[in-house]
Amino acid sequence: MIELIALVAFALALSAFLNGRKTRERLDSEVAALKKEIARLTETGGVAAPIGDVAQEQAAAVSQRDGEAAIDDDEGVDGLSASAREGARIFGNAEALDPESASGEAVAASVEATPVDMATARQVESLESRLGARWAVWVGGIALALGGVFMVKYSIDAGLLSPAVRLTLAALFGLLLAGAGEVIRRRAVPVIANEFQNAMIPGILTAAGAVTLFGVAYAAYEIYGYIGTTTAFVLLAMISLGTVGLSLLHGQALAGLGLLASLITPLLVSSDEPRPWVLFGFLSVVWLATLLASRLRRWMVVPTLANVGIGLWGLAYVTAVSPFEAMPVAFALLVMLLGVGFVWPGAAETAASGAPLPEVTNRPIAVAGPWEKLFTPAYAAISVSAAIAATVLALIFISPAVSAVSYPVTEFFVVIAALAALGAWRTNAVYSALLSAFGAIAGIGSLTALSGVLAYLDPSLAGVAPEIVLPSRTATLTALLLATVFVLFGAFVLARRLREHTQFSILWAGITAAVPVALTTMSFLMTGNYAFDLPHGLFALVVGGGLLAFADWLYRRDSETEGLDIAASLLVGGSFALFVIALHAWTDGLVTTLALALLGTAYAGATRVRSWPILPWMTGAAAIVVLGRIAWEPTIVGAENLGTTPVFNALLPGYGIPALLLVASAYFVRSWPDARMRNLLQALASLFVLLTLAILVRHAMNGGVLDSAVPTLGEQSIYTLLAIGASGVFMTLDMKSPSPVFRYGGMALGVFSMLSVLSAHLFGLNPYFSGELLGRIPFFDLLLIGYLLPGIGYAGLAWYARGKRPPPYVMALAVSGAILAFAWATLSVRRLWQGENVVDWKGFLQGETYTYSVVWLLLGVLLLVVGSRFNAKSIRIASAALVFIAVLKVFLIDMSNLEGFLRALSFIGLGGVLIGIGLFYQKILSGVGVTRQPSATPPQPQ
Repeated sequence: MIELIALVAFALALSAFLNGRKTRERLDSEVAALKKEIARLTETGGVAAPIGDVAQEQAAAVSQRDGEAAIDDDEGVDGLSASAREGARIFGNAEALDPESASGEAVAASVEATPVDMATARQVESLESRLGARWAVWVGGIALALGGVFMVKYSIDAGLLSPAVRLTLAALFGLLLAGAGEVIRRRAVPVIANEFQNAMIPGILTAAGAVTLFGVAYAAYEIYGYIGTTTAFVLLAMISLGTVGLSLLHGQALAGLGLLASLITPLLVSSDEPRPWVLFGFLSVVWLATLLASRLRRWMVVPTLANVGIGLWGLAYVTAVSPFEAMPVAFALLVMLLGVGFVWPGAAETAASGAPLPEVTNRPIAVAGPWEKLFTPAYAAISVSAAIAATVLALIFISPAVSAVSYPVTEFFVVIAALAALGAWRTNAVYSALLSAFGAIAGIGSLTALSGVLAYLDPSLAGVAPEIVLPSRTATLTALLLATVFVLFGAFVLARRLREHTQFSILWAGITAAVPVALTTMSFLMTGNYAFDLPHGLFALVVGGGLLAFADWLYRRDSETEGLDIAASLLVGGSFALFVIALHAWTDGLVTTLALALLGTAYAGATRVRSWPILPWMTGAAAIVVLGRIAWEPTIVGAENLGTTPVFNALLPGYGIPALLLVASAYFVRSWPDARMRNLLQALASLFVLLTLAILVRHAMNGGVLDSAVPTLGEQSIYTLLAIGASGVFMTLDMKSPSPVFRYGGMALGVFSMLSVLSAHLFGLNPYFSGELLGRIPFFDLLLIGYLLPGIGYAGLAWYARGKRPPPYVMALAVSGAILAFAWATLSVRRLWQGENVVDWKGFLQGETYTYSVVWLLLGVLLLVVGSRFNAKSIRIASAALVFIAVLKVFLIDMSNLEGFLRALSFIGLGGVLIGIGLFYQKILSGVGVTRQPSATPPQPQ
């Protein structure tokens, strides 16, 4: 029953179309009358040509957008027919117009049309129009295709016809559908093509015919065995390619159908022996045909799906066949990349012509910036899908998870190089450039990191990570050749397109700097000779020099080009990184550290002859690299090669020479306009000087051994004295050459040293808690360097900072000095009574307890005198605090622990000192007196 209904529906549709030819003749006469009326009005001057560039441009855009679905001019209609107007009135809520009024209103509209009118969206389509004009066509096409299938099934089930006759009738039915679609296309009214492009009756009929023919060919091969494998493959390919060709007349949907048929053809026609060249050759032809059709019609969806299809077929072949041949897949990928670069989208840089025009509103329209435009190119889906497919398959070629006939290093190299070439040749292929860089880095990492070096670095990884049996020379050559390719492509882009495509050129400058550095580094680390590697060092030196020379050439050619500083800075940064690799490849140990410091100084010295903004930053980068080497190996030359002689050992040049070179670099850029750079170099120079002094002290105080042992009080005291001295030096430098580095750096050192006093000197390393021996010679012992000298240093620094630094900072320094003086006096009393071991478990003697009171009171009085002499309120407050502590001790401790004469003497001494302090303050306050107020009235003249 379904088959009969389908046949009757098709017959009725065809009959209605043939009967409509008479209506067409009447419509042609009406159109001719409209043309004559328009010509008459134009001749009499009743119509003025539209003026205004904006109107012309938008009219051209609209006509270009609608012209894709128009038919030949000799069969077209210049205006809406009577039936179309009536349909618009019924289904589109528009008013019916007679021919005369329609012609007059059309002419008036052409005269008075504005850009807003021309960009107005079409009327909202009614539900009745959707059901009658669109869904009916779609369902009808599906019904026709199913009708053909069901007709063949019915004849088989009923046994009415032989297989040959069935296939013949089905093929004729498919050809009849395709022919009917072509006839209707030639006779169709243009308004239908404009309004219902996605529900065109000719395209639906042609698609149904193509499906029927495809099914006939497959049944003849698979079910009845009338044709062989080769014939079936050729027939299916011809049907699918023919469908793609007919899509030029019937739209993108038919092209998608033909593409789908082409992609499933190899699945339907199987062979005992896989022929990858035949498979990927056929897919390349289908892909190219699809791309050509897309180029003519400016389609985007179908070529994107074609790229995905190529990628999926390549992925299925590479993962399913073992071992696989990489060359056929690489050939298909190259065809795809060449097609994307030269056929479609090619050099297209504008939005798709089918894009709707923006609505005219009073709201401001967001304008895309240059970087946003760079990463949102026209037809991006085509180039992105092709780039992803090429990158993924190229990486799978060299993956240890698959097996190839011969290791496909060449195919990997060719595909990545072709992808990079596409990214450099076309500015709209920005994602191809990025993915090629990613593919190169990931691929070289796969070639090198999985070749056994991981097990060398960490023996626990032996047997865990898969390994690739690949000669190190092959991996090295591949990495260096790919690095060269990216350098050449980057030079091409910067030389040709820096002025016109600034952002694109900057992106390629970054790729040119980053990719060679990454590839060379991986190749050297994984396959190089760490003692001396001539190939890697020579390559890094040559390419680094080339990047530096190319940056200089760009500045000489046109120094005013926008974005030149950024692009050249990236190139200079790449050159620096390559020079670092060269130094590591050719040198080792102390020589490498000194060479890196000299390299940084060379960039700073270059500021005298070149004003490139990036040059001083390379000096800072060199200092950071040196710090990294120091963190990796603090001994510079290795612990076994480091001597035990204090000061004069490998640490002196290893730390001291870079410090001196950084000081010289900071001097070179003292007049550099960028204050941030000046401050950075000053800070790095100061850091290296302090680091040099600290490491030499550590080496000397620790018996020539640099380890993580906790420092002694003597060593920590030297660090504290160095911090105090450096803070004073920074203060002096800040007075002569004001700099935030000297100002805040010196204060930070002071605060750090004060914190170390509270944590280390008073608690962590205090001999009273640690039990460290003080030494045999009184006064010239550990207490001298640990407490008295730092206390004097803080006092001197506080005096020097008065008026130069904030008062709270000065007061903190003075209080720190007073605290250290108090600690020295207290521990000295304990040494006097207990000897060189002043540990807490030894307890206290009565004479020792009394001596503490005396010493604290005397120290309080001394601080009071000093505070008054220098008008230092903070010292006087410290004196008062110390005296208060002494008072508490006398009343709380001496009263209970002392006996007899000592107890009385303690209180007598305390009373005398307190009375003396009171008398001292009374004299000071009396001497100050009351400040006389000035007279309120001026003196009278005499």
